[in-house]
Amino acid sequence: MAIVLCAIARIKADVADLLQAAAIERLCRELGHRWRDRVLTPVVTVHGFLMQILHGNTACDHVHHLLGGTFTGEAFCQARRRLPLALFERLLDAVIGSLASCRDSAPTWCGHRVWLLDGSSCSMPDTPELQQAFGQPGAQKPGCGFPVAHLLTLFHAGTGMLQKVLVAPLRTHDMADAWRTHPELRAGDVLLADRGFCSYAHLAQLACAGLFGVFRLHQKVIVDFRKGRLHVPPRRYAWCKGLRGLPRSRWVRWLGHLDQCVEYFKPKKPPGWITAEAYAALPDSIQVRELRFTIATPGFRSKQITLVTTLLDPVRYPAEELAQLYFDRWQVEVNLRHLKQTLHLDVLRCKTADGVRKELCMIALTYNLVRLVMVSAAHRQQVDPDRISFIDAWRWLRHARLGEPLADLIVRPIRRRVEPRARKRRPKEYPLMNRPRAELRKALLAQ
Repeated sequence: MAIVLCAIARIKADVADLLQAAAIERLCRELGHRWRDRVLTPVVTVHGFLMQILHGNTACDHVHHLLGGTFTGEAFCQARRRLPLALFERLLDAVIGSLASCRDSAPTWCGHRVWLLDGSSCSMPDTPELQQAFGQPGAQKPGCGFPVAHLLTLFHAGTGMLQKVLVAPLRTHDMADAWRTHPELRAGDVLLADRGFCSYAHLAQLACAGLFGVFRLHQKVIVDFRKGRLHVPPRRYAWCKGLRGLPRSRWVRWLGHLDQCVEYFKPKKPPGWITAEAYAALPDSIQVRELRFTIATPGFRSKQITLVTTLLDPVRYPAEELAQLYFDRWQVEVNLRHLKQTLHLDVLRCKTADGVRKELCMIALTYNLVRLVMVSAAHRQQVDPDRISFIDAWRWLRHARLGEPLADLIVRPIRRRVEPRARKRRPKEYPLMNRPRAELRKALLAQ
């Protein structure tokens, strides 16, 4: 672990200082955590947890080989359980805060910082506590599935660093916790997300906070780009009865081909994720911009994309720039792939709710350390950070040698992949478990 900290210190010393023994012990004392002088102290446990995640979330029995200790895997699990959850949350927040200079110095889009918001999920062991805390998919019978947690992630577009990760039960809508990511932004920032985050309440919240949003418009929203077209007024009159196929937004002005400024009106009924008081404080209407563009590249599912944004100036924010910005939103899916496949976030190992949250904190911390390596390598090699191979940076950090400078990392070529959404490798032809394991085992023994 000392070699890894030295490698991080050569890139950004203040980040490495937060992971030193003195900083970890100071956080424990601030949280009122007490410990005995034993082999697995809080410092050794946190370092072991970090090395475990850095090596692909390996087994607990492997950690003593990574640290050169003499403890068992069970002892390491008990040591992780003794540490408070707040320690890992405070440690993650401190590392994220120390990376602010990297985010602020990254290139901007039209003078704005851009943030990527997206939801995901992760599986975990089938224990009663995790089933109670997160639940499992409804199509699976009790005892035949695994608990699944809903994740909401916020990434910085310029560096790919993970700013916020929120965990909730499986049956949680993406918008339920989206407002909790707004304090991470500052006035003038742009939030980029898919259609699941597009609603009047969310757009109005961003506008009231001095933030901008760029979202894909939901497929059920009626959009008409004709000048001066009719619309359904917010207050229903007698002549409105029977009108169908009209948009609910009022046309304001024309900005270009398939580009217009319209006025959205606040619906009478608030969505379920916002309180009545907060919804009442929102304005009765807001002006937004609707634009539509066509994707002609073969292999993409969508042919036409309709965006809605609070960036109203067509000169400062051309439609082509907004289309390219939304096209770059796919990077959030790549970031989630790094978390779930490379760092094994897709299937967690801890068997308690607090353990799952601790594991998520350490995976997010490890991810940001790898991203720090990528940003440093990109600056030295004069390429965009997203072109640096995440796996190559992860391998360099895992196998860094004492005093070794950061080597040139693999730079991925710029290419537009056109691949079918299909799997070539066939899974093994075993039947799915449709009864609890204990019943199936009992039936086998009865044969």
